[in-house]
Amino acid sequence: MFDRPHDSKPELSASAADLERLCARYDSLLTEGRGLSDEATRDLVALAAIYDIDTDRPHAAVWRDLRGVLTRQTGLEASSNAVAATVETLTLLVVEDDPEMAQDLTETLIEAGHSVVGPFHDADAAEAAAGLHNLDGALLDINLSGPTTGAQLAGRLKGRWGVPIVFLSGDIASAARHADLAAVLVAKPYGRKEVLEAVARLNG
Repeated sequence: MFDRPHDSKPELSASAADLERLCARYDSLLTEGRGLSDEATRDLVALAAIYDIDTDRPHAAVWRDLRGVLTRQTGLEASSNAVAATVETLTLLVVEDDPEMAQDLTETLIEAGHSVVGPFHDADAAEAAAGLHNLDGALLDINLSGPTTGAQLAGRLKGRWGVPIVFLSGDIASAARHADLAAVLVAKPYGRKEVLEAVARLNG
């Protein structure tokens, strides 16, 4: 599925590289107590909000908790079988323009007992299909190749039908800009465990 074999000396994955950049940006909070620029503060608060981390605290405490969450997500942890067994069956829209990832994502959700609408690679087609189903959630790639972005689609799905959104993205900066639209963020590349945990949080 999503978890691919690695070479003996793998290069950094997209999510690991993003985490490394974030650590370089914010680790000084923990070691030196430096202040943040307004932009860095906004990004930190937006990312923390995606993971339901309390932001009404010193920035160092917020970053410590956020760092822990992101660090765990980039590693391959225990099997997701227990997660799948406890997830309620949901009807989920899938929008992902990478064919292989769309197929893997769809198979993962169906194997866990969910009903999948899609997958779609085009946001406008996905929106039309959404109007024909009672959706419990939508898993959206933020950076779609078509004229309508995943963030724009998320806004329409939430605005018209109140559909909870899971963003799938390796673009953490884009996720931060659109944090108000997402119930959950899953950083790419992701595994079966991360996807099923995200889906479980939709009705959690």
